[in-house]
Amino acid sequence: MLRPERASTKMQERGPAHAAEKPVRDTSKPEPIVPERSIAGTALMLVIAIMGCLACLSVGAVTLVDRAASNWSADIGRELTIEVSAVDPATMDQRLDRAADLARVSPGIGSVSIVSEQETRALLEPWLGILGSEAALAELPIPRLVAMTVTDTSLLNLTTLQAALDQEVPGATVDDHRVWTDQLARMAGAMVLGGLGVLILVLSATILCVIFATRAAMAGNKDVVEVLHFVGASHTFIAGQFQRHFLMLGMRGGLIGGVSAILIFLIFQLWVMARRGAADAAQVEALIGSPALGLYGYAGCALVVFLIAFLTAATSRITVSRFLRGR
Repeated sequence: MLRPERASTKMQERGPAHAAEKPVRDTSKPEPIVPERSIAGTALMLVIAIMGCLACLSVGAVTLVDRAASNWSADIGRELTIEVSAVDPATMDQRLDRAADLARVSPGIGSVSIVSEQETRALLEPWLGILGSEAALAELPIPRLVAMTVTDTSLLNLTTLQAALDQEVPGATVDDHRVWTDQLARMAGAMVLGGLGVLILVLSATILCVIFATRAAMAGNKDVVEVLHFVGASHTFIAGQFQRHFLMLGMRGGLIGGVSAILIFLIFQLWVMARRGAADAAQVEALIGSPALGLYGYAGCALVVFLIAFLTAATSRITVSRFLRGR
């Protein structure tokens, strides 16, 4: 039997060994399977940011074009013209006045005005070029126009107006600019489809980049995955770790790209406002109207950011799951 002093000495000798054997609780944050910050991860985030910026620019451009085409169609749809041919120049003024009177009494039509001969020539000069001189235009049988503004499309009946013109104003026809409206609609539709095609290509390229990055991450962390399999980790757990990692990468990259695209549109808008009155800014406003994105444009950019993050996470999870099932 040991004496108390000897027992105390024995316990002191064995104390450090027992202390070393006692498990120490690690309160630090566990290290993720895939490193959060790496050269490959940073490069992928920059690629996603570039793709996100291009996608948001496409969505913004489609929004501006679609809104401009809608405004053009609405403006054209509110205006009609009666074209009075120059079959009898001697009676042109009387026929113009009669056509204007018939238009004024037609339901759904508001203001009616006769386009003067000088205004008609001014309209033709850019198209006729050298023939647009006063002498050349005076020899041409130029038709005259009666401009009308539509106030209520539900009351408008162009068939009745055309029948009245055929009866009382020979050589007069109503032009509702349907040809121009159809051309604008086709052009806007083609540009919208082109923008959506660019968006699909950008998202497809993003998915391919994520696939290659995920495979590279799996190859670089092969030993870690093997250990996790050895200790009983499920495929769902491992795939979830990669999904979380690439979700954060996609979210950060998409936000950077989306904010960059919005800044580009804001700079463009400020440039147009600063240059208001100049020829270049006037042409831009005549083409697309207001350069501001508006609510739908900003909502589209936000949707693209979330779509890129979702596609990045989903692509990485599917790639990891297929890789693990093939082992």
